[in-house]
Parts: sequence; C-alpha cells; structure tokens
Amino acid sequence: VDTGMGFERLCMAIQGKRSNYDTDVFQPILQEIGSMCGVTYGADAKIDVAMRVIADHIRTIAFAITDGQLPSNAKAGYVIRRILRRAVRYGYTFLGRRRPFMYQLIPSLIRSMGAAYPELSAQQTLIEKVIREEEDSFLRTLETGIRLLDKLMADANAAGTKVLSGKDVFTLYDTYGFPIDLTELILSENGLSADIDGFNAEMQQQKDRARHAAAVETGDWVVLKDQESEFVGYDFTTYEVEILRYRQLSQKGKNYYQIVLDKTPFYAEMGGQVGDSGYLEAPDGQRTIIKTVQKENNLSVHLTSALPADPTQVFQAVVNPEKRQATSCNHSATHLLDQALREVLGTHVEQKGSLVSPENLRFDFSHFQKVTNEELREVEKLVNEAIRRNIPLEESRHTPISEAKEMGAIALFGEKYGEDVRVIKFGQSVEFCGGTHVQATGEIGSFRIISESSIAAGIRRIEAITGTAVDDQYFNMQDELRTIRGLFNNVPNLTAAIERLVAENQENHKKLEAFAAEKTVALKNDLLKTAKEIHGVKLVVFEGNASADAIKNIAFQLRAEIPAGLAFIAGSIENDKPLLTLTFSEDLVAKGLNAGALVREAAKTIQGGGGGQPHFATAGGKNTTGLPQAVNNIVEKVKASI
Repeated sequence: VDTGMGFERLCMAIQGKRSNYDTDVFQPILQEIGSMCGVTYGADAKIDVAMRVIADHIRTIAFAITDGQLPSNAKAGYVIRRILRRAVRYGYTFLGRRRPFMYQLIPSLIRSMGAAYPELSAQQTLIEKVIREEEDSFLRTLETGIRLLDKLMADANAAGTKVLSGKDVFTLYDTYGFPIDLTELILSENGLSADIDGFNAEMQQQKDRARHAAAVETGDWVVLKDQESEFVGYDFTTYEVEILRYRQLSQKGKNYYQIVLDKTPFYAEMGGQVGDSGYLEAPDGQRTIIKTVQKENNLSVHLTSALPADPTQVFQAVVNPEKRQATSCNHSATHLLDQALREVLGTHVEQKGSLVSPENLRFDFSHFQKVTNEELREVEKLVNEAIRRNIPLEESRHTPISEAKEMGAIALFGEKYGEDVRVIKFGQSVEFCGGTHVQATGEIGSFRIISESSIAAGIRRIEAITGTAVDDQYFNMQDELRTIRGLFNNVPNLTAAIERLVAENQENHKKLEAFAAEKTVALKNDLLKTAKEIHGVKLVVFEGNASADAIKNIAFQLRAEIPAGLAFIAGSIENDKPLLTLTFSEDLVAKGLNAGALVREAAKTIQGGGGGQPHFATAGGKNTTGLPQAVNNIVEKVKASI
C-alpha cells in the first residue's frame, strides 16, 4: 500500500485479474446490481461503465455517512451529494432506474465489508435512509428536468437549430438543479449540443449580480497601535480597552466602522453563537454603540455606526449583560440537549450545526427519522433534570487535543482545531467549545422544545427556548386557554366541550350540504321547465345569484340526465363576482361547438378570462354589469350553431 498500489490493485494482482472490478472486492456488488436491474456485467460496455460507477460510489457514500458526513450543499457534504447524484444519473440513463435503488445495495456492501468495518452494520438504517431520501429528491429533479429538456429539444428541432442556447441550459441547471453534464449527454444522444460558452456567460452574470448585491467597500485600516488583540470575555463583561485600529466600510449606501481593540470582553460571532453587543464609554461619558462583533482573519472586529470623537482615548468596554446571559443560557442548553438526544435516540446522533441567540437556540443533528412526541418529551425531561441539578461548569481552556479526546469530548465534524482546545463539561456532557456559558446549569432556569423538523436527508432540527422565554410562552398559553374557557362559559371539562362542538359542527355541515343539494335539484328542475328546445337541442339558461359549486353540480346533473342535445349556459354572481359556465353534450361537441372557445370570448364582456374543455368551461371576471350581455352573446352564438 505504501508504494501507492492501493488495496484494490493489490487484490487485482494477487487474484490475477485485469481490472479492480473483476476482484472479489467489487464483484458481489456488481452481481447485486445486475440482479436488481436485469442486466449482465460484461455484456454491454456502456452498461458496464454505469455498474462500475454505482459500485464504486456506493462504497464512498456509505463510508462517508458512517463517518458522520451527510449530503448537503456545502463543503464536504456537497462532494458526497455530487457523487451520489452522479451514480443515480448513471442508473437512470443506462439501467432504466426510475425509482430509488442504490440504498438496496447496502446489505451487499455490509456482507462484503461489514466484518472489517462493523460501523457499517451499526449505522445501516441511517445509511439506507439518507441515500434513499437523496435518490428520491434527485429522481424528481431528473423527471422534471428531462420533461423540460424534451420540450426544449423539440422547439430547437422545430426551429431548425442543433444547438441549445446557453440561457436555456443555465435555466435547467440553476432553476431546476439539472446537471450540465447530463444535459450535454442527453443532447448528444439526440444529435444536439449545448452552447457552453453561453452557459458560462450566464453563470458569470449570476456571480456578478450576487457579488454586486453583497458588495462592501472598505477603506484602509488606520493603525493606532501595532500589537496583538486579546479576548477576555470568558472572565469579564466590562474592561478597560484601547483602540488598536479602525476603518470605514460602506454597504448599500450606509457607512459603518470596524474597530479592533487591544483587549475585548465582546464575544465575536463564531461556532453558531451570535456576537455580543454593547458600547464603548469614553472618559467624558460619550458612548459608541457596538452593534455586533465578528471574526475576521482571527481578529475580533467590532461594528459601529460612528467613531468615538477621540479614538486614542482609553475606553470602558461594556457588554450588554442581558443579551450575554440569555445567549450563554441557550448555548449551555444546546450542550445538555446534545447529551439528552444521544441518551434517548442513540450515539449515532451528531451535531450538524447550531444557532445560539438571546431569543432561542437551534440545533441540527443526524437522525434517520422523525423524533416522536414521546422522545421529545423524554429529551425535555432529561435537560430540565440537568438544569435542576445545578451542575457546575467545568472548563479547561488550554487542553491538548489528545487529552481532550481521552476525556470523551465531542468534536464537531468538519471543524478545524488547534493543538490546544477549550473543553466545556456539564456532568456527562463533554464538548469542544469556544462559546460563552453559564457557571452552573441552574442559571438556565428551564428548557422547552418548540419545534422539531427535517431540514435535509438524515438531518433533523430542534428549536428550543430557555429561561424567561419559557415563562413568556407559558403565560401566553395560559392566557389563551383562559380565553377559550371563557368562550365555553368556563366549563370544567374543556376538552369534552370542544369535542361536542366539533361533532355538532360536523352534523350541521352535513345538514347544510343536504339542504344545498335539495336546493340545487329544485333549481335544476325549475330551469328545465323554462328551457327552450331548438331543433332537438334543449337550451337551458340561468341568470342570478348562485354559488360556483351549485352551478357546477347543476351542469353535471344535466349532462347525466340529458346525454344528447344539451346546451347549458349560466351567468351567476357569488360574492359580487361574475361567473360564466357553459356545458354541452358530447354530440354537440362532435358537431363543432366548443365551450372553452365561447367562454373565453364572452369573458371579455365581464373583464375577465377563463377556459376549459370543449364540453365544459368556466370564466370569471370583475364586471357584473356585463354579465347579461355575456350570457346573451353565448346564447345567440349557440342558437346560430344549432
């Protein structure tokens, strides 16, 4: 292996094969693909390529998911997504697979490699779930894209061109997510090609638009002191500071200033936690508001709307204490939540992102199915129990990374860590973390989950609140419940009263439907009594107030009762809106009458539009005063046709 030969090539040499894919490393998977797709490996060169791509890619994808990397639109996750989609595309194009199938190869992979990599078996359910969801999603994209591409190719052939415009190719790619390489492949199979230069030009224009929209003009740094900046915010929320450098920046017509301090108690936005806010106070009491703090080139950059009158003074930096405390409570709660999820759902749970603000917390994690209400309740209980135990913070700021791992500290996948790391420990929860935290869990007060949802294949999101936000939610729910009880005269059993009201409402709704049906039948019978018969055709006309549903029901009833020789024309008004309805029996349609065409023309009189099929069509409009004329126009044209 050290020579660069690799495991697969070594197997090929030992087993006397001419290809890696002929060895027992790949053959079981290739045979499984052949059995599943009804093809034989070695019979067709194009099919062989597709099978090899799928066999190779399924291994990469499965091992990546096992290691904690899920498909996404960013960084390593995007690589996995592209690899998976490439394999799906080969299956779709060359093996005729229109439904998810790659996830079904995982058992075969486990039979081949599960003994050497037991993690595959342990996470089989997650791997299959993630791959199937990705296949489902991309196959929908393929179906939509291919339909659009078929139309574009038909239009190109009709226009006598063999090149699909770069704009059309870019629309397929950008709007519908259709891969450019697949577009080129399908075009070549149909004797066409893509304008790649035009596609690249459209892509560059989009990048330029995005760049201009986010354009920030920055001035040069004005350096007052040339020294390092230090963060002191773990221990202090107020501190005596000096400005090291500052610069002006402009965005969307507004001017701001960025300031770097020699020592700062302000936490800079990082690791999912929002930046602190507060102010710098000069000796004369003048305050410069710090809107937020961000990391830039490993510097804490403080954003303000104005500069202090004298930037060379010594200032008192003051962090907004309420915002810092609320944010710290939510950050510590995410650690407790992570631990609780691993206890309730399993150790496969891994953090995939987070957002910690003063208002709430958001936690993304790997899990293969919806978290049940019972599981969420158990998670809430565990977190609140940890809060009530008032577990003290154990912080290790400069721990060698090897020692931190021995402590069982959880690292966020994809993050880069130095030789020394900060470890945050609350009881059983041990994590790498650079954020701010409470000194003991009791400060969090309480914890409540407000939502749980899916954000990607195999990734769930929990949003939660802590402290006073939980109190506010409780008070709002209490007030709402009190109001509802008042509507029910403060009955002792509110649930039973609501169930009784719902049942009564359903019963009344059924009675109303029955009454409306009777009225519709009565109206239909009255219309038949006044209907005119012209050359064997019964001409039924209605003008007046009626619901769209009632008129539609009458039209269908008339067509059922009078299968030949029927023309029904209705001009109805519902909620001050005019509606034209027209239906013909099939024999009149065969003679050339077209309800859709007649309605579209007549709709101009009511300042509207519509259409439909030759036997049934409707049109709506704005002008009710034009309705009688519209009905009369249709009646006269029908009479003339008859």
